[in-house]
Amino acid sequence: MAGPTTTTTLTWTRELQFDARSANAALVLDGKGIAGPSPVDALAAALAGCMAIDVVDIVTKGRHELRGLEATLSGERAADPPRRFLRVTLHFVVTGAVPAAAMDRALQLSRDKYCSVWHSLRQDIEMTTTYEVRP
Repeated sequence: MAGPTTTTTLTWTRELQFDARSANAALVLDGKGIAGPSPVDALAAALAGCMAIDVVDIVTKGRHELRGLEATLSGERAADPPRRFLRVTLHFVVTGAVPAAAMDRALQLSRDKYCSVWHSLRQDIEMTTTYEVRP
């Protein structure tokens, strides 16, 4: 049985800019990264967002006191076209009384089971996740 279908429509507006629309959201993609994120920046945001959403969901379902979360993704890309991601580091800064074991579990579950963006990328991309918890 197939899962849900995702549809996105891009409409060229000018230069390297496109209006991108999905069922419930819209944004501008810009190949120059000026009027909106470039496709690669959007991909990086999608990966960071997917894992951040998983972490918030898993940690809060574990009834830990999460008061804030910030995720920063840094990606190293190949020098030559297609300049794909070779490795990414995703660092989380968590605010609240969240035990290290809960963060380790949330990150592992996101990476191994839940993050559809990560599982849609090439699996030879090296990924490192780090975090710090601030009271």
